Amino acid sequence: MAHRSGQEDPERYLFVDRAVVYNPATQADWTAKKVVWIPSERHGFEAASIKEERGEEVVVELSENGKKAVVNKDDIQKMNPPKFSKVEDMAELTCLNEASVLHNLKDRYYSGLIYTYSGLFCVVINPYKNLPIYSENIIEMYRGKKRHEMPPHIYAISESAYRCMLQDREDQSILCTGESGAGKTENTKKVIQYLAHVASSHKGRKEHNIPPESPKALNKLQGELERQLLQANPILESFGNAKTVKNDNSSRFGKFIRVNFDVTGYIVGANIETYLLEKSRAVRQAKDERTFHVFYQLLAGAGEHLKTDLLLEGFNNYRFLSNGNITIPGQQDKDNFQETMDAMHIMSFSHEEIVCMLKVVSAVLQFGNVVFKKERNTDQASMPENTVAQKLCHLLGLNVMEFTRAILSPRIKVGRDYVQKAQTKEQADFAVEALAKATYERLFRWLVHRINKALDRTKRQGASFIGILDIAGFEIFELNSFEQLCINYTNEKLQQLFNHTMFVLEQEEYQREGIEWSFIDFGLDLQPCIDLIERPTNPPGVLALLDEECWFPKATDKTFVDKVLQEQGTHPKFQKPRQLKDKADFCIIHYAGRVDYKADEWLMKNMDPLNDNVATLLNQSTDKFVAELWKDDIQTFQRASFYDKASDLLEPPVDRIVGLDQVAGMNETAFGAAYKTKKGMFRTVGQLYKESLTKLMATLRNTNPNFVRCIIPNHEKRAGKLDPHLVLDQLRCNGVLEGIRICRQGFPNRIVFQEFRQRYEILTPNAIPKGFMDGKQACERMIRALELDPNLFRIGQSKVFFRAGVLAHLEEERDLKITDIIIYFQSVCRGYLARKAFAKKQQQLNCLKVLQRNCSAYLKLKHWQWWRLFTKVKPLLQVTRQEEEMQAKDDELVKVKEKQTKVEGELVEMERKHSQLIEEKNILAEQLQAETELFAEAEEMRARLAAKKQELEEILHDLESRVEEEEERTQGLQSEKKKMQSHIQELEEQLDEEEAARQKLQLEKVTAEAKMKKFEEDILLLEDQNSKFLKEKKLLDDRVNEMMSQLTEEEEKAKNLGKTKNKQEVMMVDLEERLKKEEKTRQELEKAKRKLDGETTDLQDQIAELQAQIEELRVQLAKKEEELQAIQARGDEEVTQKNNALKQVRELQAQLAELQEDLESEKVSRNKAEKLKRDLSEELEALKTELEDTLDTTAAQQELRTKREQEVTELKKAIDEETKNHEAQIQEMRQRHSTALEELSEQLEQTKRFKVNLEKNKQSTESANKELVSEVKGLQQAKTESEHKKKKLEAQLQEFMARVTEGEKGKGELADRSHKLQTELDNVSALLEDAERKGIKLVKDTTVLESALQDTQELLQEETRQKLNMSSHIRQLEEEKSTLQEQQEEDEVACRNLEKQLCTLQAQLVETKKKLEDDVGMVEGLEEVKRKLQKDMELATLRLEEKGIAFEKMEKTKTRLQQELDDLMVDLDHQRTIVSNLEKKQKKFDQLLAEEKNISARYAEERDKAEAEAREKETKSLSLARALDEALEAKEEFERLNKQLRSEMEDLMSSKDDVGKNVHELEKSKRTLDQQLEEMRTQLEELEDELQATEDAKLRLEVNMQAMKAQYERDLQGRDDQNDEKKRALVKQVREMEAELEDERKQRALAVAAKKKLEMDLMDMVGQIEGANKSRDEAIKQLRKLQSQMKDYQRELEDARASRDEIFSQSKENEKKLKSLEAEVLQLHEDLAASERARRHAEQERDELADEISNSTSGKSALMDEKRRLEARIAQLEEELEEEQGNMELLNDRFRKTTMQVDTLTLELVAERSMAQKSENARQQLERQNKDLRAKLGELEGSVKSRFKASITALEAKILQLEEQLEQEAKERAAANKLVRRTEKKLKEVCMQVEDERRHSDQYKEQMEKANSRMKQLKRQLEEAEEEATRANAYRRKLQRELDDATEASEGLSREVNTLKSRLRRGGPISFSSSRSGRRQLQVEGTSLDLLSDDEVENKPTDANANETPAAPQPE
Repeated sequence: MAHRSGQEDPERYLFVDRAVVYNPATQADWTAKKVVWIPSERHGFEAASIKEERGEEVVVELSENGKKAVVNKDDIQKMNPPKFSKVEDMAELTCLNEASVLHNLKDRYYSGLIYTYSGLFCVVINPYKNLPIYSENIIEMYRGKKRHEMPPHIYAISESAYRCMLQDREDQSILCTGESGAGKTENTKKVIQYLAHVASSHKGRKEHNIPPESPKALNKLQGELERQLLQANPILESFGNAKTVKNDNSSRFGKFIRVNFDVTGYIVGANIETYLLEKSRAVRQAKDERTFHVFYQLLAGAGEHLKTDLLLEGFNNYRFLSNGNITIPGQQDKDNFQETMDAMHIMSFSHEEIVCMLKVVSAVLQFGNVVFKKERNTDQASMPENTVAQKLCHLLGLNVMEFTRAILSPRIKVGRDYVQKAQTKEQADFAVEALAKATYERLFRWLVHRINKALDRTKRQGASFIGILDIAGFEIFELNSFEQLCINYTNEKLQQLFNHTMFVLEQEEYQREGIEWSFIDFGLDLQPCIDLIERPTNPPGVLALLDEECWFPKATDKTFVDKVLQEQGTHPKFQKPRQLKDKADFCIIHYAGRVDYKADEWLMKNMDPLNDNVATLLNQSTDKFVAELWKDDIQTFQRASFYDKASDLLEPPVDRIVGLDQVAGMNETAFGAAYKTKKGMFRTVGQLYKESLTKLMATLRNTNPNFVRCIIPNHEKRAGKLDPHLVLDQLRCNGVLEGIRICRQGFPNRIVFQEFRQRYEILTPNAIPKGFMDGKQACERMIRALELDPNLFRIGQSKVFFRAGVLAHLEEERDLKITDIIIYFQSVCRGYLARKAFAKKQQQLNCLKVLQRNCSAYLKLKHWQWWRLFTKVKPLLQVTRQEEEMQAKDDELVKVKEKQTKVEGELVEMERKHSQLIEEKNILAEQLQAETELFAEAEEMRARLAAKKQELEEILHDLESRVEEEEERTQGLQSEKKKMQSHIQELEEQLDEEEAARQKLQLEKVTAEAKMKKFEEDILLLEDQNSKFLKEKKLLDDRVNEMMSQLTEEEEKAKNLGKTKNKQEVMMVDLEERLKKEEKTRQELEKAKRKLDGETTDLQDQIAELQAQIEELRVQLAKKEEELQAIQARGDEEVTQKNNALKQVRELQAQLAELQEDLESEKVSRNKAEKLKRDLSEELEALKTELEDTLDTTAAQQELRTKREQEVTELKKAIDEETKNHEAQIQEMRQRHSTALEELSEQLEQTKRFKVNLEKNKQSTESANKELVSEVKGLQQAKTESEHKKKKLEAQLQEFMARVTEGEKGKGELADRSHKLQTELDNVSALLEDAERKGIKLVKDTTVLESALQDTQELLQEETRQKLNMSSHIRQLEEEKSTLQEQQEEDEVACRNLEKQLCTLQAQLVETKKKLEDDVGMVEGLEEVKRKLQKDMELATLRLEEKGIAFEKMEKTKTRLQQELDDLMVDLDHQRTIVSNLEKKQKKFDQLLAEEKNISARYAEERDKAEAEAREKETKSLSLARALDEALEAKEEFERLNKQLRSEMEDLMSSKDDVGKNVHELEKSKRTLDQQLEEMRTQLEELEDELQATEDAKLRLEVNMQAMKAQYERDLQGRDDQNDEKKRALVKQVREMEAELEDERKQRALAVAAKKKLEMDLMDMVGQIEGANKSRDEAIKQLRKLQSQMKDYQRELEDARASRDEIFSQSKENEKKLKSLEAEVLQLHEDLAASERARRHAEQERDELADEISNSTSGKSALMDEKRRLEARIAQLEEELEEEQGNMELLNDRFRKTTMQVDTLTLELVAERSMAQKSENARQQLERQNKDLRAKLGELEGSVKSRFKASITALEAKILQLEEQLEQEAKERAAANKLVRRTEKKLKEVCMQVEDERRHSDQYKEQMEKANSRMKQLKRQLEEAEEEATRANAYRRKLQRELDDATEASEGLSREVNTLKSRLRRGGPISFSSSRSGRRQLQVEGTSLDLLSDDEVENKPTDANANETPAAPQPE
């Protein structure tokens, strides 16, 4: 692709010139014009600026030529700002679209930058020239650098893969794909070159310095692994590459090079796997193309001796070289042959192996020269000349006769015998070509295996590897064949891998930055297309169908295509050919586009047949090499099995090469005898390729992939030319645009906080205050000020994430802002320059005026005589001499000035020396004074010391003895200290061991996570399969049910027909005469019926259209009803929340009133305290500063300590004599020493206690872990039980639905039987009974369907309610969880604050107790005060607790209000999101939410429409109800008529008078009944149509219900996956789910009861009709209710909105009140703190005075005891605090107590006042004593200081050291506690994760078991259904018997009628009674038919017709 040329600067081809990119002129031009991209046929896309917008169209002006054009808005694409020009990573583009990507690539390509990143991709465009960017300097430049530190390069990809492999110990892969000629092979070489340079061993690095041209270097490098790795490429290129139209060195095979590395990162071996060798190129080539390079290299480069050995000829003598000798420009085949030979030597090929390989190459060429001819009389082929065959057999070591026999008449096995079959010329040619292809392909596989053997290194074990995949990219030609299908299938898989990898990386990035985003696995987008190709069954994919067709001998490509169209015709990714003239057989929609496939010779390519006779000959060849190539016994083994061993060609046998033995050459399965069997299956090319691809994908999935996409810029191979359409197609095929699509789904633009602030702070000048602010806070403020939509950005931990296009908008605003600023700056500058120029002009004007005035004066004086005299006299005056004098004076002045400067310099030096001397003198004087002072002090000290020397010497002896004793004690303590230190070290070691164990657990966790990922993938696959199987099973069950129902119906029909046939045969004898008369009437009726049928069909079409409209309106109604239900639920929730809020507000108001009263009382007490504080503050100011210093710094403490000691010594001196003072001081020293020892002992005790606490903590953590494990197990069991119950319920629901359908079928069957009963009635009323039967059937079906509809609607409503409840419940739980977490965090913060306050209070308590107890030892009065104080403290604590309780109540109410506020805000946000979603979906929902006015108008219109439709439905339903009522009444009337007719017939039998009249009346009634019957028929047909519509609606509802169920299950699955991590917090939810499951059980019981009711309805048909009528009425009522509910809902919605607004206003008022309360509480706290400080100061004053009084040693000892006791108490309190940290309830109690203390401290102040007054009196007395004693103390101070200064300082230093040690140990203990807590938390997390993983695995196992149990359940259900069918059959038989009885009765009645008729015919007149002649009304479907008397009937024959009106509404 590109090589090194050292002349040019390589950085020009790597780095972008940023000066051009950041050109302000281009930026200004971009901001001034609205520049966009518009489509262009020539350039792909052109830049243009928007001039005008006209609705959906835009007028633009082209930037190139200024022409104007009109473009649609949808065709416009945004342009990126100039800042993003030539950007290195296209994922950073703010406008991610095709035009921007193409423009960026084009700009970089024209600048010589061929590499560009696009997210995970590295896009490479072939430059078609050598670039200097592949030298060793460039390799060193990229070595060790991260990807973002250097410009894009293939070396950067290689370096990142290499570093990731070393650091993460994870295998890497680099995937190079692209079209032929795009540069895949060259980039693969560059990767190998880089890895060989970077990862070569030390030996190899040393020898790299030797130039490779020298033979010595070649010998040294021979066998070197890196060198061999590089030299493997020329060999593979010569045997596997060829010249094509697009590429001179095109790889005609795919390869996966696996480079193995050891632990240190050195190359230890390599392995090459190949895919899809284009072996057909060895036989024929297209025009201007060559076969593989090795043929041309051999013919051009072989010597004479080699040519004779290999029987080589000229180029034009070989038929397989289709185009002769075609040379490659710039290359010589002879030189390439020599390079190939050298590479083989480096790869350690022996001379014999090379010669054998070349022989096989020559033999492949000779295969093409074998000529066959057709014999004259037969089709048999013959070989006229066998010279070529002799050459071929010589090269391959074969017998010529056997070879020709095997070709021309091979043996074929027929049964058990072998028969020779003659071959035709075409068959022989095909066999020779197949042999040539197979031979060359086996040679290629052997060569790859041999290279792998050379590259294999078994000395060092490979720890990890980097795989380089070089495979053909996506191919779309005009017509694509089997090879393109395989390649495109591979690229679909690779694109799916990329999408999944990108999804994982995006997810990790978002999780790392803490961004909420609904993650989408984009890899699933490609799964349908992959399933279409590879799915094995249900339905089978393309490859499976191809394999299936290969089984059948008569199968052809056409049958294969037909089968594909039949099986996959409805697949969304599959398309049939659009026209019959299309050349393509079928189309597949890949991710890159639509691809047309032509299935010519696909079966042949898939089976790849081969002549087995020749194969056996080759296996038995005398040439060992050829025999090894064809080594296996074809006669005994099926041939494909040999391919599994084809790699074992040379000894010793080595491992198989993955993929080689299964892809390209393994595919020659012959028709007759050579199918490889795998459990009865032979292996085809498609199967083997699919297996190798799955292995490759498994390898790649286990690696970290790196993607390189190579692009060919043009087909002319010209440098610097780029065809935009060609590049766009490749970007689409390579998946670059697919990756950009995925980027656009998320937040592709990311900016670091600092850069965002630096770049866009200009847009928000006042948003960020002055001073330091965190970057995240600053960005949040800036974005708030920018008022961006929250959906357009996310703020992470270190970056701001934006949607695509947001940064471009910000850039535009920034540029506009900058232009405004620059314009303002320019205007200011121009104003300044204009003012300056104006001032200059003014000065020039003044100067001109002066010049003019002088010139005019000169012109006036020029001719004046006096002026002339003046000019002549002037030189004669002394003025001219004065100038000379002045010059002399000036010279003198200069000299004087020089002298003066010299003198001044000397004076400065003297002054400086003088000042130095004065300073030295002052220093000496100060030193002298200090010395004199020191001398005086020393004299005084010497005098004093001399006086007291003797006394001190005696004391010293005593002290030395005591010091020795103390030293012994210290040694003992030091030994104990060492023991404790060793114990601490042991504890630290234990901690280290625990840390190591934790790290091991983390490693195990990582491995377990990896395993779990694998398991999850497997389980996902299993779940997919399971779901597929379940779907198939459901379909089969449906089909079985349908078939069973059809069978039963057919059987019943057959039985009924047989019975009716028998009956009619019996009745035929009686009815022959009747039939003749009836035939005429029937013919007339049939004519009328045909007319009516035509009319009914038209009406049915109209009704169908109306029903479709009704269905659409119903769907809309259902949607609106669902929305209304959701809104109603929200309204109910808001109402409940409102009520709760109002209750809480009332409670808060009451509490506020109480608190206000408390506040007023506290304010009064506070005012009093403040007055006292003012009185005390003046007296205590001096002491305050000293006490604060003691609290703040240790230095101040030391000063106070020294002052106190001085004061003590003064008091001692005043009270006792000097000797007593000395003894007291010695005793003080001893006491300090003893305190130090006691502190050490206490430290030991504390460490022991700490150890005990650690052990306790360890035990508690272990027990907590066990409890957690048990809880997790319990949760798992609960979850599994709940899932089990859920599945059981679903199964039961499905059973119920199946039984309902079966019941409906049974009902239909019974209805048919009941209708058949009525057919056997009297012939006179046969037509009427027919109509009745149809009416009953229709009514019954309608009632059944209506009841089923109601049931399904109720079920749907219940399910939707449950779903809504579940979702709302889950939302509530999540909100509760978030609020609880926030509360927990707030509580933790409050606990910390409380702990701090407790510590301070305890310290204060300790200090007060110390001081109080000091006073006890000193003064008895002070002890009483102390007791009083303790009592006061207890009272204060009690009051504090009470106050704390009150405060806690307030906090609870506050938190409750806050929670409610948060809930309201969450609901508000949720509603806002819903509103925004609805606004976005305006097109889908008929633009319902465009504006509020439009919304209300549209809602009103739709509501009116819905009401109108509902009214129409109501009218229809009412008319149907009326029709049903009328039909029932008609039926009853007919029954009554029947009875009357029977009675009349009996009367006829008795009287024969009025026979003629009765006959006439019967005929009239018959006519009227016929007319009614016709009307009934029409109405029944209309009812049937409506029934069909209702059935369709029911089916749609069922489909919707199934879809809802599937959606519900998917949602549940996603939520379960999310809730697995939150199980501990959602235990309550599980319990509630169980409660819901119990509700579902109850519902199931209700459903069973409903089922029983249905069965009872089946038993009683009439009751069912009545129930149906009632249900219909109820449905009408429900419809009305729904309409009223709709109106109510709308009203409630408006009320809810108003109430929500009221709640918001109330919540705001509550917030204000809360804030005021908080402010008052804070003020109280501050007042309390102030009073506390005042009390402390008073106590400190009192304590200081007490210290000054304390003289005796007994007081000090009491103080030390009290100190020890208090420290022990502190230790106990610390232990209690540590225990209370683990217990939140105790912390809350402590919190209450501490808050109560705040209130009681105010009361304590009152007690303190009295104490302060007493202490004031004592203080005044003590001050008087102080004044007296200080005078004495001043005298003794110097002597005491000098004597005991050294010893005191030493002891103090020791004490300080011990204190520091104590602090360090305390810090270490705190750190250890933190570590222990962290480790415990991590342990818990690890345990939880492990348990989660176990739980997942158990769940998946249980799911499998449940699926099996589900299958068994379904079987049981089938058996139960069969039992029910048998019961129904029994019931049917019973009904049949009843029907037979009824038919017999009807036959008797018909006989009676016949006898009556015969009598009528024979006899005379028959008289009727007067009761029969009366008027009878018959109500039929709303029409009244009056049966009149005889006269009235004759007079009014048309009245009945006039009154007949159809009841059903006419269709509009």
